[in-house]
Amino acid sequence: MRKASKLISLLLTAAMAGTLLAGCGNSGSSGSGSGSAGTTADSAAQTQVQEEGGLDTSEEVELVMYVISNEPAKQQELTDNMNKLFKEKLNCTLKINYIGWAEYANKYPLLFSSGEAFDMAYTATWLNYSALAKKGAFMNLDDLWPTYAPKNYAMQSETAKQQATIDGHYYCVPTLLATYSAYGPMFRTDILDGTDWDGKMESFEDMEEYMDLVKANRPEFEPLDMYSSGSEMDDLYMWNNGVYSLKGSSNDFLFIDPMEENPKIFTYYEYEKTPEFLEMMNRWNEKGFFSKSALSDTDSDKTKNGKAALKVHNVDTFTGLVIDKPEYSFDYANLVKDVSNMAFTQDAMVISNTSKHPERALALWELITTDREAFDAFFYGIEGVSYELNDKGEVKTLDPDNYAASAMWAARTTELNRDGIGTPDRTIELKKEWDAYIKDGVGSQKYRSFVLDTSSIETEYAACQNVHQQYWWPLELGYTEPVSGLKEYQEKMEAAGIEKVREVLQQQLDAYIAGLGQ
Repeated sequence: MRKASKLISLLLTAAMAGTLLAGCGNSGSSGSGSGSAGTTADSAAQTQVQEEGGLDTSEEVELVMYVISNEPAKQQELTDNMNKLFKEKLNCTLKINYIGWAEYANKYPLLFSSGEAFDMAYTATWLNYSALAKKGAFMNLDDLWPTYAPKNYAMQSETAKQQATIDGHYYCVPTLLATYSAYGPMFRTDILDGTDWDGKMESFEDMEEYMDLVKANRPEFEPLDMYSSGSEMDDLYMWNNGVYSLKGSSNDFLFIDPMEENPKIFTYYEYEKTPEFLEMMNRWNEKGFFSKSALSDTDSDKTKNGKAALKVHNVDTFTGLVIDKPEYSFDYANLVKDVSNMAFTQDAMVISNTSKHPERALALWELITTDREAFDAFFYGIEGVSYELNDKGEVKTLDPDNYAASAMWAARTTELNRDGIGTPDRTIELKKEWDAYIKDGVGSQKYRSFVLDTSSIETEYAACQNVHQQYWWPLELGYTEPVSGLKEYQEKMEAAGIEKVREVLQQQLDAYIAGLGQ
């Protein structure tokens, strides 16, 4: 999960093993995912739900869920399998609709304004959860959540509940799995055997040296994986310099210095190092590190498929590549200086305001996030077909070209999420480092619960987002001359109303900081 994930968190976006590695393995009993369950157990489970929430499951219903991902080739086989289990336990089935990575930026917002009746959807901070909630896109969950998903509700931290709250009401169910803001290059180490590459990857200079060598020695590879969702390099550059994205995720144009006592919001054209960044990207463009038509390239799997040498994303995507492509050799470097836990609303589930069965949808979410058999069937698929387990309960994707773990990453919990077989030591080492570094109320962690309210500046904020995509994306890829392009970007952002946006959000930020001491 950027600009697809301008990621990434994320990222995202990897095949099964890549999406399942952000939490602890579980040593509890593992279901086969076959959907078979005893009649007595099924009846007991259904009775329990009815008693807890007064849920009437006498009528079979089909629930509809939207996720953002490219649909795996054989997903329907996995969906049919899990629906056997869901029908037995809750007398419902689930239809999963996919919005592809190359089209989500336009199609996802339209989903909630189309009037289409559906039940559940993936949401995230990077998908403008707060703004959509204020527009009435999602159902108020104040009563529904604790009533029909009481176990899930009880497991949520107060921080997660705070992040799910908009104008005093719950509008999403956050993930129960902590993730990290770490971001950086994952790169092939095997393709430069025989060259004088020193193996270092600690800076943008090291990245450039690596890509120079790829260009010179392995011309069949694109040195840098870039496609139509834009570049992650601007995010990484800012985060590498200790800057925090105001909305807490990628593809932002407003920033603060989280180490300041009372930080002031600024944007790209005010940042002193932006010209240096644009010069670097212009140079990379001239060197041919990525395609001249990258913004129209819809192939988001070039690194995985052996077409690109280096990709910028999160550690889970790296881990997924290592596991799914053992024939390649990958390494990873985190270049984010101030790592923090991503907001729990970085991955979340919402009930559409058009849902006809919100109670059943939440009961199903309760089942998926608290029941091992249901989670495995929903998230991993069919044991022996789409995944296998070792004796430690770790998981491995079988046939990753046709199967992948669920793109509903919000379903992951620390208890149920599985580590992947072959998880590299590098991943484990890095997460230990980040856990030791992260402190509540310090640096960027202090601002993870800050949620932008753009309702009073909706027009201006949307206009700024449009300008950012139209003018910044080509500029950061070196398609536009750096000096004149940055000046034009500034003029267009100012015309779109960025000063009003900043004024309103600064007031919100100041109030948030003042409230931290209460």
